[in-house]
Amino acid sequence: MPTYTAPIKDMQFILHDVLKISQSDIPGYSELEADFTAAVLEEAGKLTGEVLAPLNTVGDQEGCRLENGIVYTPTGFKEAFEQVKEGGWTGLDMPEEYGGQNMPYVMGTAVGEMFSSSNQAFTMYQGLTHGAASAILAHGTDEQKNKWLPKMVSCEWTGTMNLTEPHCGTDLGLMRTKAVPQGNGTYKISGQKIFISAGDHDMADNIVHLVLAKIPGGPEGIKGVSLFIVPKFLVDDEGNIGARNGVTVGNIEKKMGIHGNSTCVLNYDEAEGYLLGEEHKGMRAMFTMMNEARLGVGMQGLAAAEVAYQNAVDYAKDRLQGRDVTGVKNPDGPADPLIVHPDIRRSLMDQKSFAEGARAFILWGATMIDAAHRKDDRAADGLVSLLTPVIKGFLTDEGYDMTVRAQQIYGGHGYIEEHGMSQFTRDARIAMIYEGANGVQALDLVGRKLAADGGKHVMAFFELVKTFCKDNADNEALKDFIDPLKAASKDLQAAGMYFMQNGMKNPNNALSGSYDFMHLFGHVCLGLMWAQMAKAATEALAAGASDKAFYETKLTTGRYYMARRLPATAMHLARINSGADTVMALDAANF
Repeated sequence: MPTYTAPIKDMQFILHDVLKISQSDIPGYSELEADFTAAVLEEAGKLTGEVLAPLNTVGDQEGCRLENGIVYTPTGFKEAFEQVKEGGWTGLDMPEEYGGQNMPYVMGTAVGEMFSSSNQAFTMYQGLTHGAASAILAHGTDEQKNKWLPKMVSCEWTGTMNLTEPHCGTDLGLMRTKAVPQGNGTYKISGQKIFISAGDHDMADNIVHLVLAKIPGGPEGIKGVSLFIVPKFLVDDEGNIGARNGVTVGNIEKKMGIHGNSTCVLNYDEAEGYLLGEEHKGMRAMFTMMNEARLGVGMQGLAAAEVAYQNAVDYAKDRLQGRDVTGVKNPDGPADPLIVHPDIRRSLMDQKSFAEGARAFILWGATMIDAAHRKDDRAADGLVSLLTPVIKGFLTDEGYDMTVRAQQIYGGHGYIEEHGMSQFTRDARIAMIYEGANGVQALDLVGRKLAADGGKHVMAFFELVKTFCKDNADNEALKDFIDPLKAASKDLQAAGMYFMQNGMKNPNNALSGSYDFMHLFGHVCLGLMWAQMAKAATEALAAGASDKAFYETKLTTGRYYMARRLPATAMHLARINSGADTVMALDAANF
């Protein structure tokens, strides 16, 4: 069975050596001293390693089952959920007035990585609840917040987000679910929603669905969509659960992965619902939380890569296979361990350098969300909005790829369920699809985010890279980081210039290069993270850090990324510069 150990030391390095969070002026950050964050992360590490990780295989093998209209979760999930609730983990970064601990989002993100690495399917129950509660927090009336949030923050009641219908996924303007006003402030919701993660289960007393629907007579398309609170059980004004609402489970989806999460078809038959936010402004309410939700999914890509890598390293060190071509390394055994072989090292270094760079990227993104929410920093909000499709799309693509590489380390045993490696790959696959498929993320990046506010935010990113390189140009210890970063940034700027010069004449020139641009941008972001981590590591070594091996290993890993992974920017630029002609040349009939 696979194991998981929370990477607490690496998280502490990023939080305190690189991001220096306790020195930030973001409200709440001054309390995040190293001892405090270590205590939180260590407790989360124990829970995820000892309780949730052992249930990951159980959830995969058992799945959820629907019997007589009731959804049952896998063995052990209900008891583990009680432990999570008792520890206050479900409300870590939610407001105290609703029972949360009001910690910054960056702490919720660090802890969230541990939860997702240890058991992605399980963690989605509280993750979906957090998203639904955040939407109510942002758009609900005081009455709605007081009624729903305390029990959602504690996860006594869980939550879902209901967007997709059988005939429409990305194009939500096509939805058919109706919300008929009753004249008393309530609506009757009718329709069918599919792919509803955590749609029903036996771990909470009630489930609060947030449902997108159209009010008859409203505008056509996406402009006519509204958002509604629709509980599984009706709740009176005193917060007491009453009669069953008109929502039932039609089926549990049979999926490639995340079997431990009950992904449901939900049927609404004149269910009572309550408008959240304004009429016909449902997508605005949903998109308020999109940066957080998509950053969370990007984190799932990292989380899957991390746990898969940990197990691949253990296997590579233990499995005896062949001899080192430069000389025997295990003379007392029949063969040397896999890890002596250069191609195994290449794969493991790809995984390690990705996971550590992605972790820095995710936590940096979380600090920008904190800055936007806690001190109304518009520049931070603009920059994280620009980077959100990169975080979501690039990290989930790469995270999935890294789970495949980890599986490959096992050879044939990686394809056998007994070793559990295929689950990481199967579970990671969904992160490339939900919260907006990655092709859509790329289109959003190139079609909307680059030009937002006159291109101010992408120019701010380039200035950030330029300033870092300029400030550290004379630091010989960072030469292996600064020079590749400058080259990669120039590739990114050249790609943006290509879009400006050619995209207006033929939009397909921009759109056919959007996926490559997202990956090019992602590599530059990880290159920037590695350069910043290298600076922090060299400063720690110069100050006489006691754990020299940790910082030296960090520098070695970073040099690998800069030399072997970052040059992919040139490939992506070449593809972008080739334009749309070869992409669009075939008639549909010739595919």
